[in-house]
Amino acid sequence: MRYVSTRGAAPVLGFEDVLLTGLARDGGLYVPESWPQFSAAEIRAMRGLPYDEVAVRVMLPFLGDAIPEDAFRAIVRDAYAGFDHAAVVPLVQLDQRTWVLELFHGPTLAFKDVALQLLGRLFDHVLAKRGERVTVVGATSGDTGSAAIEACRDRRNIDIFILHPRGRTSEVQRRQMTGVLSSNVHNIALEGTFDDCQDIVKALFNDAACRDRLKLSAVNSINWARIMAQIVYYFASGVALGAPDRPLAFVVPTGNFGNVYAAYAARAMGLPVERLVVASNTNDILARFFESGTMAMTPVTPTLSPSMDIQISSNFERLLFDLHGRDGAAVDETMRRFRAEGRFRVTDDQLRHALATFSAHRVDEDATMATVAGTKVRCGYTVDPHTAVGVAAARAAADDAGLDPAAALVVLGTAHPAKFPDAVEKATGSRPALPPRLADLFEREERFDVLPNDVAAVQDYVARRARAVTEAA
Repeated sequence: MRYVSTRGAAPVLGFEDVLLTGLARDGGLYVPESWPQFSAAEIRAMRGLPYDEVAVRVMLPFLGDAIPEDAFRAIVRDAYAGFDHAAVVPLVQLDQRTWVLELFHGPTLAFKDVALQLLGRLFDHVLAKRGERVTVVGATSGDTGSAAIEACRDRRNIDIFILHPRGRTSEVQRRQMTGVLSSNVHNIALEGTFDDCQDIVKALFNDAACRDRLKLSAVNSINWARIMAQIVYYFASGVALGAPDRPLAFVVPTGNFGNVYAAYAARAMGLPVERLVVASNTNDILARFFESGTMAMTPVTPTLSPSMDIQISSNFERLLFDLHGRDGAAVDETMRRFRAEGRFRVTDDQLRHALATFSAHRVDEDATMATVAGTKVRCGYTVDPHTAVGVAAARAAADDAGLDPAAALVVLGTAHPAKFPDAVEKATGSRPALPPRLADLFEREERFDVLPNDVAAVQDYVARRARAVTEAA
């Protein structure tokens, strides 16, 4: 398996190098040169298998000869052994055709754990084999940071630096990051938005000298291995609901487009996905794109679903690569225009191609709160604000005349309601409790540093603390 950059000018790499590189050297994102294919018989053969075995079958083709199968099976088994539910990602039925895929049974109560618990172990395996150390730098709108820290804490060959927008995450999200006092963990509260955090991370990676000196690597969904691990739960849930003999539709609350891109990848690999519904909150850049074909930035508005408060959806570039016929130069030109002008437009043919798979729905704050409350009343089930955006979008999608009425409609449950207790309590009158292992979260000491929205300040901060730099010196 070989990987190419969406901008066409970076070296073609194998799995190990893609894992450690994260962002391509031309500023693009790595994608497989071609998609592995699963036949209907191979998908049926996944029925009844435990999650870790489905994961091995789905991901092995992406590894090439990088990791022996037995070693990879042990890594996968270990990654999911600590999840709180035996199914790892259980399905909960809301009505006759609508299901919630609960992705929040990992250590930090968010869907990012599913990929990052694996990613930390893959880093460990590859770095130990190579005798190398890396400096992980990432940006988070709330959930990626805590999941990445939990995956990388206390690992001998990794230092991790996470940027979060100061005052723009929930208190639970912040404390899950800043309450980890491991010596290899560094939290940065940036005076800015998530997009500012993400821009600084990309700037560090795009500075070749800085990248090499700091030995940078990424855990954000710009890292292909994150997407690879997320593909698995689409196969696992699809098979549980009757695939390949039943059509599927997935409703994905998303801001950065990574989670829904993983569903797109599963479809490209043979899973019978009829429709992918992008569920947006008030920060609706993706919904506006699928309505008009124009991607246009507007100011970020803080909402009750802060992990989706994004106006630059990094992973959309991977879809754009396909919309441009895998022409890296065309993608590079489009992304440069987007940075310079804050907008770009695809052709009518490209938009029609996208709409053959995707639709999108916007859910405002009032509708989000009403959905949290209504789901509790109608189904006896509590959802967090992000999942509520998905449930509301699913209701709209269910009325789409073009959707096969036999299709299972699966909403991705992206976070445990206890991560957003204030919003859930306001909507339902009941405050969700944290699981016992996090019961002391609000009593833990916090450690973080506040930095200005400045690339040089962040670069200097990382350089003074990263052990990879110290050892090289």
